[in-house]
Amino acid sequence: MIFWVILGGIAVLAVGLVLTVINIYNTLVAGKGRNANGFAQIEVQLKRRYDLIPNLVETAKGYMAHERETLEAVISARNQAAGGLNNAARNPGDAEAMKSLAGAEAALTGAMGRLFAVMEAYPDLKANQNMLALQEEITGTENRVAFARQAFNDSVTAYNIYRKSFPPVIFAGMFGHGLDAPLLEMPDSAAIQAAPKVSFK
Repeated sequence: MIFWVILGGIAVLAVGLVLTVINIYNTLVAGKGRNANGFAQIEVQLKRRYDLIPNLVETAKGYMAHERETLEAVISARNQAAGGLNNAARNPGDAEAMKSLAGAEAALTGAMGRLFAVMEAYPDLKANQNMLALQEEITGTENRVAFARQAFNDSVTAYNIYRKSFPPVIFAGMFGHGLDAPLLEMPDSAAIQAAPKVSFK
């Protein structure tokens, strides 16, 4: 009789352990999926931003004939950022790809800031309706990028905390979740988090 009670207790513990391990595995997989989805939202907004930049440069080109170097710097920075995004999108869990994207985004933000500063010297350009519409779209996109990046970083932080907690920390490495997922931290985060304060009036 005692043998069967002990055997029953061991069976219950074994089933409980198996269910716990399955739950840990599923939670880790779901967390990684949320991270991938969060990065996909960032990717959508950054691509939208990259699509707006050539239009902005084209509109400015007619007014800023003597500012060719500034315009080319913006396009070059945009292309580098787009390349960084493509690399990061292939594997959002790669810390080096995320760091490269953050650096390229910081360079693009700097180039855009210089372009906006130069535009201040061109009153006709500041009054152009296309430029005003583009400025509004870029501001809205910057806000969406900041929101998507914050949601992504929140998801990554929750995943990393869960992965390091007990008992998941025991099994995470066995299930291929041994490393922290990288955050997307922009070196010039204040410029990314707050939409650029540019006035074309």
